[in-house]
Amino acid sequence: MNDYIICMDASGDIIREIAQENGIEFVPMEYSLGEEMRTSHGCEDETVLKRFYDGQRGGDLTRTSQISPFMYEEYFGKFLKEGKSVLYFCLSSGLSATYEGSMLAARNLKETYPGKEVLPIDTLAATGGIGILAERAVENRKKGMSLHENFDAVTALVPKLRHFFMVQDLMYLKRGGRVSAATAIVGSALNIKPMLKIDENGKLVTIDKKRGNKAAMMSLFSYFKDNYNPELGNTVYICDADTPQLAEALAEKVKAEAPDVAVRRTMLSPIIGAHTGPGMLSMILLGK
Repeated sequence: MNDYIICMDASGDIIREIAQENGIEFVPMEYSLGEEMRTSHGCEDETVLKRFYDGQRGGDLTRTSQISPFMYEEYFGKFLKEGKSVLYFCLSSGLSATYEGSMLAARNLKETYPGKEVLPIDTLAATGGIGILAERAVENRKKGMSLHENFDAVTALVPKLRHFFMVQDLMYLKRGGRVSAATAIVGSALNIKPMLKIDENGKLVTIDKKRGNKAAMMSLFSYFKDNYNPELGNTVYICDADTPQLAEALAEKVKAEAPDVAVRRTMLSPIIGAHTGPGMLSMILLGK
């Protein structure tokens, strides 16, 4: 049943080989580093990502821009023109308005291409959470699931996704209105690492604070132990904003705890990294 494309936006993280081998497409997203505007096409090269996070450390301001419904129509239209429908995994509606834009484009395209469809999924997720869903969609398509069967199957997994992460620099969260200026200044001075999650509405919430990187990393490991449910799936994404030693230490702990786990290690997309800053580390899985 290869009459549909599996697509995700560039805010998601997935292993490059999996994306390439299975023809996963990416909706490009724009971001800036200092004065320079860039476009992410998904699965950025690590040297590009390292330069991005080094730029942040050097004081370059970073931001992202919204995908308009017109941009979505242009992007999806080329697949519909080729006779393919689209299953699209979109950044959480709790973090962005991209889902609304993609739904509007899907309705407009239905009039132009009545035999084909764009089905956007509000993942209530970001980064590797989108990757987990896209991987599952690939497996479902290989099993012969139709577009609508696959849509229903992966949508049912959305409430089971668990995202936990730590950030290094509270000033990025302050800029996005996630923490107050006073909290950011005091927290940075005391080496406080906020622990956050994406909640059931797809929004960012602070759940804890740890002093120092090791304590924060161990907290992520404890979230893994508390939430891991191999019956739902054994894929775990550990995505980092250029903090490889911490990410590798976390991955080793996870593998020792649950040898059946398929750990996916990726660097964080600049679309999310623009808002979390360098040194962010995440643990993403299907959980209890």
